[in-house]
Amino acid sequence: MAMWDRIKDQAKGLQQAQGARGAGGHGRPGMGSSGSTRSGGGSKAQLVSALKSQLTSLKTELKSGAYRDASMAMCALVAAADGNVDPAERQHVESLILNNDVLQNFPADQLRQRFNKHVDQLSFNFQQGKTEAMQEIAKAAKKPTEARAVVQTGFVVAGADGFIAPAEEQVLREACAALGLSPQEFGL
Repeated sequence: MAMWDRIKDQAKGLQQAQGARGAGGHGRPGMGSSGSTRSGGGSKAQLVSALKSQLTSLKTELKSGAYRDASMAMCALVAAADGNVDPAERQHVESLILNNDVLQNFPADQLRQRFNKHVDQLSFNFQQGKTEAMQEIAKAAKKPTEARAVVQTGFVVAGADGFIAPAEEQVLREACAALGLSPQEFGL
């Protein structure tokens, strides 16, 4: 549970930072409400929801091809973290991607094509596919907001079932390293 508290604190901190530099510093209505779920313990579903809303608050900033491509590589790595991706899991993650508010900045066919390319590479040769996905993820390191959003997108996909498996945590840690971010910032 401590990991989820750290993630929530990190999401709250990013929301506050976003609000402080947003239009006139007004932030988003209800932005401080994430603190109330913390005192109540909060469920993993609530935490994933908090990360989703935090990402949504950045939607207007997350329109670059680097973010799109890195996020699809991240989603593929999360889906294949245990070394394989069955068709049902692939379809489930693809559905999460296509229904993600922020990722709707991009045409669905672009997202699908990039996600499936990485999943296919990971399925064919996991180590080589992982190396290529990490190279794609690293391209988002130039912009800290996008870099953090890539990891958060990975968390949202990994935590969609209310549980983040150890193999998923590992690829998220490796993505942090590729992006020059501290894994501790994300409770890893």
